Amino acid sequence: MKKTFRILSAFLAVVLLVGCFVSCGNNTSDSEDTKADNPNKSDVTGTTDPEESEASGTFKIGFIGPITGGAAIYGTAAMNGAKIAVDEINALNGNVKLELKCEDDVHDNETSINAYNTLLDWDVQAIVGCVTTGPCVAVSAKAYEDRVFMMTPSASSTDVIDNKDNMYQICFTDPNQGIASADYMAENMPDAKIAIIYMNDDIYSQGIRNTFVEEAEQKNLSVVYEGTFTKDTSTDFTVQLTAAKSKGADLIFLPMYYTPASVILKQASDMGYAPTFFGVDGMDGILAMEGFDTSLAEGVMLLTPFSADAQDERTKTFVKSFEELANDIPNQFAADAYDAVYAIYEAILVAGCTADQDCETICDALIEVMPELEVSGLTGTMTWDESGAVSKTPMAVVIKDGNYVLPTND
Repeated sequence: MKKTFRILSAFLAVVLLVGCFVSCGNNTSDSEDTKADNPNKSDVTGTTDPEESEASGTFKIGFIGPITGGAAIYGTAAMNGAKIAVDEINALNGNVKLELKCEDDVHDNETSINAYNTLLDWDVQAIVGCVTTGPCVAVSAKAYEDRVFMMTPSASSTDVIDNKDNMYQICFTDPNQGIASADYMAENMPDAKIAIIYMNDDIYSQGIRNTFVEEAEQKNLSVVYEGTFTKDTSTDFTVQLTAAKSKGADLIFLPMYYTPASVILKQASDMGYAPTFFGVDGMDGILAMEGFDTSLAEGVMLLTPFSADAQDERTKTFVKSFEELANDIPNQFAADAYDAVYAIYEAILVAGCTADQDCETICDALIEVMPELEVSGLTGTMTWDESGAVSKTPMAVVIKDGNYVLPTND
């Protein structure tokens, strides 16, 4: 029988005096007490009560992501989401505590390996990361050899989890994003003339494109143009946009990160071309991009497992906590990392791990219980298959007045 857990956001009626074991940053400092009370914490309930679990002790949880550099919007959001989850779990005042140590990989494979080695020297027992795909592929291979349990909030390529029983994803896989995007278009925009622009030297972009094309064909969608680019040619999309316009494309699918997407939106506007743009999770964060005119993204659609505009109490509480911590609105990377911490915590409870166990023992125990877990978090109700891929349902959001909002029928 599946172990079912519910992360239910609620305000505490009493003040909890706790020690919070969180140490995040680009350093190796020890943990520190950060919070005396936590009025916005989430209550975790389920078939295994935290106080009844045999699990106990303070577990060392690592985080790896781009805290600085060009992809820092993703990494800092994920880091802050993870920090909020750790604060909440420690405020439960149960038998299990978490100590979080964050390492910056600047979205670079070699730096990410160095960050991983730093966490190993710290005696890490499980890792939330990596945030971006390339570094995660590199680190997950090392973690598989060392038997360290990892859960990535946002590295969506199947290369991350393939043939690695210790590696799990909170985010949708690239194939699922491509399929879900095509399915959404088939249901809501069946007559659209679609152009695709993708990065052919990036496994994230290429992977989503491949499954999108296959699903689009099965759904009888009209793909009138495909254009490609590389990392070295990601500053000028005039040729691709001109070709898409000449083919009559009124919907452009952008399976890519927000940096090249921002250039595409600007150049399309400059040439007076105004199709509907449809992106994927890598475009989440474009509104926070320094120097970007957010009016250029008006009407852009993307699939995401999380919308800060949602009105359920759980989301509203998380958004409030995130704004207090980071002075910003959380994106899906923040929510995914938050859920990843909770998923690891809940797996520890079910497995009955103790903090005196080494990383290999904990890894084997968590692997055994992961297929039994069902976790309801900010990004949906999640289950995992034996490959490590997550199952949950995406939603579509649209950018309106500089915010991500749920589509309406207006």
